[in-house]
Amino acid sequence: MRCLVGDFKLGEKEKQAIIEVINSGRLSEGSRVHAFERKWAKFIGTKHCIATSSGSGALITGLTAIKYLKNLPSGTEVITSPLTYIATSSAISAVGFEPVYVDVDPTTFNITPENILNYLRTHKQNNCKIVLPVHLMGYPTEMDEINQLAKEYQLVSFEDAAQAHGTTYQGKRTGALSDLADFSFYIAHNIQAGEMGAITTNDEQINRLARKIKAQGRECDCAVCTRSSGYCRLIDNKSSSADYDPRFSHDLIGYNFKTMEFQAALALTQIDRADWILKRRQENVKYLNEALDGLQDIFQLPKYGSNISYLAYPLVIKKPNLISRAEVRSFLQSKGIETRPLFGCIPTQQPAYEKLRFKYKGKLPVAEYLGRNGFYLGCHQYLSREDLKYIAGALIEIGEECKRKTALYLSQKPHYPAQAVG
Repeated sequence: MRCLVGDFKLGEKEKQAIIEVINSGRLSEGSRVHAFERKWAKFIGTKHCIATSSGSGALITGLTAIKYLKNLPSGTEVITSPLTYIATSSAISAVGFEPVYVDVDPTTFNITPENILNYLRTHKQNNCKIVLPVHLMGYPTEMDEINQLAKEYQLVSFEDAAQAHGTTYQGKRTGALSDLADFSFYIAHNIQAGEMGAITTNDEQINRLARKIKAQGRECDCAVCTRSSGYCRLIDNKSSSADYDPRFSHDLIGYNFKTMEFQAALALTQIDRADWILKRRQENVKYLNEALDGLQDIFQLPKYGSNISYLAYPLVIKKPNLISRAEVRSFLQSKGIETRPLFGCIPTQQPAYEKLRFKYKGKLPVAEYLGRNGFYLGCHQYLSREDLKYIAGALIEIGEECKRKTALYLSQKPHYPAQAVG
């Protein structure tokens, strides 16, 4: 494969970071995880960051923290996007909540305040307590309006920022726009660590709950353990037996979503390069948009913005009657260009949620169209100008084939003589 959707280069800094972890003798959460949490919170602009083993772990931990904090029952509704990676819906279901889907904007792929409001107004007896918008492909959702709706309807606002590391909205970074947010540092994402996730928040209660939940619900909730210094807040405040150990006393049902020093060490090297990574991705999107400007009648090109941290380069086929997504992806694959479908409309196009297909049939037309006809390819920082020219050339070939099919259709269309006027 010549042009991948995502790539990661292990340079000298990355290799040295891994060697330092090995030499330290500490593989599970330690100083590098704590350093990552401090640095990522500063980068995003929040008081707290809680590292997890994956983005899914961050979602489940965050939702569980809300469940405990608000004492929410199973079946609580969460308004979210039907067009995203399935992890968002899977996390909602795993916690015992019910995902509720509203349609998306055709150019940013994100749920809109209007569609959220329409659901809230038309479902007076709804059991909705959380709104979980997804900043898909790096595009920010309209968080000011969504937060206003959350305030009006007493909802917790939870951003899924897994694909939007560094995107800004109204001068603030995604991940700092709501009650809490999740991130993923998967290998194909903007800031990479192989596998890792994080929660960001300004809420002290969510911070402490999340730290407990990601560690099997144990009573420990400090960002950094102080036991090695001879002091533990929880032990010193406990009036019971000296045998008490908060690491092995659990007052919540939680999970094991702790991460490793290796992942945090790699993530730290990438945060140092974040500005360069974001700039390169923006430059690559701009180059491809300019090179493919003549194909706008065939493809919907991605909206460009200097505030957007692009996960990838999304395209939507405008004329699926001329050429299908399967044909486009197959041709690009034959050229060594990796592509991926735009996830699919979860309640109507994902087998795992087939039980919802009838309920949502015809109610999410934009998400269904994008789920059938949208796909994406790489725009990552390691693509060279030669790579981009190659990608553009392959897409232009597809455009020429579409134009040839159109001309052939028009040439074969029967022409009837105008009727004579009597």
